[in-house]
Amino acid sequence: MRAPDYDCLVDAGVGDDTGGLSVAESPQADRYEAHAATFVKEHRLPGAALGVLEDGELVWSGSVGFADLATGRRPDESSLYRIASITKTFTGTAVMQLLAAGRLQLDDQAVSFLPELGRASRRFAPIEGVTIRRLLSHESGLRSDPLGTDWAVPRYEGDVDATLAQVEEIAAVIPPNRQWKYSNLGYQLLGEIVARVSGIPYVDYVISNILQPLGMASTSFEPLPRHLADRVATGYIGRAFSDELDVAPVMPPVFAEGGLWSCVEDLSRWLKLQLGAHGDVAVAEHATGGVLGARDLREMHKARYLADDDWTRAWGISWSAVRANDVIWVQHSGGLPGYRTNVCFDPRSGVGAIALINGAGDAAALAIGLAGIAREGARAKAPELSRPPAMPPRYRPLLGAYRGLDMSFFLEWRDGELTCVNPEDPTWRPTLAATDDDDSFLVGPGYRESGERVTFERLPDGRVASANLTAHTVRRQDDVTTDG
Repeated sequence: MRAPDYDCLVDAGVGDDTGGLSVAESPQADRYEAHAATFVKEHRLPGAALGVLEDGELVWSGSVGFADLATGRRPDESSLYRIASITKTFTGTAVMQLLAAGRLQLDDQAVSFLPELGRASRRFAPIEGVTIRRLLSHESGLRSDPLGTDWAVPRYEGDVDATLAQVEEIAAVIPPNRQWKYSNLGYQLLGEIVARVSGIPYVDYVISNILQPLGMASTSFEPLPRHLADRVATGYIGRAFSDELDVAPVMPPVFAEGGLWSCVEDLSRWLKLQLGAHGDVAVAEHATGGVLGARDLREMHKARYLADDDWTRAWGISWSAVRANDVIWVQHSGGLPGYRTNVCFDPRSGVGAIALINGAGDAAALAIGLAGIAREGARAKAPELSRPPAMPPRYRPLLGAYRGLDMSFFLEWRDGELTCVNPEDPTWRPTLAATDDDDSFLVGPGYRESGERVTFERLPDGRVASANLTAHTVRRQDDVTTDG
């Protein structure tokens, strides 16, 4: 089957009806269209569906080529693609929800929830070293895929019960934390942990606790209902010496490690959730729709360790980060026979992109290219000014300049949080989180002092005289003996 010419086959969805999403026209639309069409044509791909977010909102959606070559059907923002391993970001979110509910801890051993793992081989490393955190970040040392996998067929064991029935053959093939080792098997086990801890089958849990609250009605596991199956883009496998493309073979069922189908429309909601956790802290806590708190989402996005010697790739919790053109993009790709997909975003500029390809192309390069155009536009915009959130009255006496023998800072109310500011070190700006004691706070994440206590001392008349920040005593520089 010969692929038709791609010329003049860019369908820009700006301003179209997108099922409830407000898609505003972007001044970068022409550049998005040109970049997408050029990429698809140069890489001889059957087609792609694409989206760009600016300020956390979908501002452009477009399609190139075909969702199905035989019929000439075009893709759009509602066309469904296998998003494959992007599913892992949903599985990780489910785990973090259970963490927030106090049902598990990230450093719990997997064998505590899956006692079958106690029979796993210990030839290379003890199975007790496989923790939930290490599974989430691909540093558990487990083998890459379930037993019997052969991607050339393709053959894949997606049934976790069948996997656990062969548990004697499961092993940590290298010691945990030794290196980055991507593991579909690890996420299959995480899906079972979600099911056992919640008491709800994994698929039902994700639908009821993530997809439905976000209005992602077109995102689903197999078997797809008829109204979704009719929107599926046909997956193709390319040939190296011809433009002829064969339809991809049927993939066995996959679940927690890569089973979701989705579309640009729904994935824009997924990225909006991620981006909503950044920026203005007071706004962020209300921007996550109750799915997961902003602080937990930011923890998922934060890099835990470098995955290569060039310092270009790092892994967080279910998300990875790549450095491209001096920008750190939080992202995840997906790939199963016939489909390559990627979602990426830059928390600092509030931009993101979606690339869904029904062929064998570099979806990450396409998405990051689109997001890079959006970021250029975001940097050129004048910043929006908003009224700052009100400060609790009890914080006012704490503000001011503090100086000690080896530590000095200003304590300020900034962007809705008590913040330590050192003008000589702009990289050190920890926030303080309230406790039940009005004069005691905890240092926020991201710094050497994180999690430690800050205690303010007062004079007999109630005025603040000093503070102890972890191991440093600093005195308030205001003249507390004479001020009124």
